Amino acid sequence: MMKFLKENLAVGFMLFALFLGAGNIIFPPLLGQQAGSEYIPAIIGFLITGVGLPLMGIVAVALNGGDLQEVSKRIHPIFAITFTSVVYLSIGPLFAIPRTGASTYSIGVAPFLSAEAQSGWLPLFITTLIFFAVVLFLALNPSKLVDRVGKVLTPLLLLVIILLAVKSFITPIGPIGEAQGPYVTQAFAKGFTEGYLTLDALASLVFGILIVHSLAANGIKDRMKQVKMTINAGFIAAVGLAFVYISLAYIGVTSPSVTGHLSDGGSIIAAAAKILYGNAGNIILSAVIILACLTTAIGLVAANATFFNKLFPKLSYKFLAVVFTLFSFVISNFGLANLITITLPVLMFIYPITIVLMLLIMFDKLFDRRPIVYAFPLTITAFIGLYDGLKTAGFEVKWYGNIINSLPLAEQSLGWLVPAIVALAIGWMIHLLTKSSYLRKINSK
Repeated sequence: MMKFLKENLAVGFMLFALFLGAGNIIFPPLLGQQAGSEYIPAIIGFLITGVGLPLMGIVAVALNGGDLQEVSKRIHPIFAITFTSVVYLSIGPLFAIPRTGASTYSIGVAPFLSAEAQSGWLPLFITTLIFFAVVLFLALNPSKLVDRVGKVLTPLLLLVIILLAVKSFITPIGPIGEAQGPYVTQAFAKGFTEGYLTLDALASLVFGILIVHSLAANGIKDRMKQVKMTINAGFIAAVGLAFVYISLAYIGVTSPSVTGHLSDGGSIIAAAAKILYGNAGNIILSAVIILACLTTAIGLVAANATFFNKLFPKLSYKFLAVVFTLFSFVISNFGLANLITITLPVLMFIYPITIVLMLLIMFDKLFDRRPIVYAFPLTITAFIGLYDGLKTAGFEVKWYGNIINSLPLAEQSLGWLVPAIVALAIGWMIHLLTKSSYLRKINSK
């Protein structure tokens, strides 16, 4: 029994470490500050997409061998390459890697600068230049140092969060603020879509195979045991993430009267650390965040360079690592608040597709993994998700909007949900009516 617990806790903590990075630290405080008195429905929505979906992703890929590209081939080879590439780029140079550089500046450097210095572009540029130079050097020179630092940093980062959370509950920064903007009337829906920004649902589709490979490397070859341990690890990581999100969101909820309404979660958590623990709080938080961002960025650069080198063998690992690092450096200089604004429209398009795909993968044995059943709900979800992405980016197409806005839950950016269910039902009915001929065709090959 003790061995079972020890094995599962070790794998669970490893998965939690993979998920937990600076990106997970910056969004809950901003949600809390803006949600204010509507904190509870907002955090419930956030937990569904920020914790529930990553857990579902881990379970889905664990049950199906762990390889996202191989699983996606059930739909179509072109979809497999396209979707897997989009997932890697999203948790890589498009969003997640630049965010590590911007977060390093926002949490690790900006609190120690004057207001005048913070208003200029140079401090961010210098910070990200040094940051990504180190990232590139270590990504090109793989070393156990990164793994070792990561194993030390995750518990340390968690300890810092616990200390901030406990102090904020015992001696709150201030009273709970008022709800702002969309949170006044749509707190749950806004929290639900804000959970997209963690990128963890996308990451879970990649992390599943890392866990399976890690278990195999440690001598656990039995397929069923790998699946069970991966799923158990998912639940352990989910509990850890839920604690982190609830704690940090509460810090945000109680902060407005002292910090004012700030533009990004990095600034909020940095201000809260100083209020709760003085300059020492800022120094400790800064050091941990900078190192955590480094290990996250190095891992993501390496993962993306490895994947695309496999996809395009003529492009060397080193070349891809340089390209992804330079691209991330440029994007990170938009600043954390602007980076989040750029990210959300794309995620409004990608996430509904990801959610539907996860559910289909989990239950595809019920329809013999037939591509047509996948295609119906994924196509309609993509059509609706594209509108939500364009709308979030500020582009309105009247005829398109008239169609989408007439759908149930469209106002909450969940207009894809009912049509996806209907499309699944249609695809399933077609499968049932033609199942015999389809299975004969498959078996004859």
